[in-house]
Amino acid sequence: MTRGIAEIGAVAPRADAAAALSVASRELHGLGWMPGTAGNVSVRFGPDSVLITGSGLGKGRITAADTVLVAVDTGVPVRPNSVRPSAETSIHLAIYHAFPEAGAVVHAHPPYATALASRTARACGTSVRFTELELIKGMIGAHHDRLDIPLFANWPEVPRIAADVTDHFTRRTADHPPGLLIAHHGATTWGTDLAQAMDRIECLEALCQLVLLVDD
Repeated sequence: MTRGIAEIGAVAPRADAAAALSVASRELHGLGWMPGTAGNVSVRFGPDSVLITGSGLGKGRITAADTVLVAVDTGVPVRPNSVRPSAETSIHLAIYHAFPEAGAVVHAHPPYATALASRTARACGTSVRFTELELIKGMIGAHHDRLDIPLFANWPEVPRIAADVTDHFTRRTADHPPGLLIAHHGATTWGTDLAQAMDRIECLEALCQLVLLVDD
């Protein structure tokens, strides 16, 4: 991933953060993980707001102007303009509330992660377990050989997905890896900055690909 997006978050000027979001979106589109208008990226911007890509915009053509600042508590635009917040803003906000250290969130539709999430959901699973694979360290660091990523139902009403995310992480009793899957939908990762969140979506997709290859 492009290193120019590193350390973008609350400390960066809004123009820089918006530019980084557009670069990240175009990169993910180029990988085939944000086809058409699908997918969204955000960064925390100060203690009370989040900068997020807009709704219904082609991710291969997105620019810095296609972002909007929303209140972290409500998702309402801080300064309303022609850009509507992503339809999945509520999921991003649920993560920021659950993980105060999160500085960026990436939500995409990588094919292997989506396929594994769908297959697991059909088997009535509620999480995906990865074991032994070296890439686990890319998600949760060294000295780990097991990774459990929660799987959420793909409700038509996105706020309902966000509510499930909030409920899950409110009830957590241990540290949780920075990622989740949504059945028949895609994957979401987060990090202290945009670069780390991007690295983690790439790592999660690679893990899902390896599981599917091994199982087949």
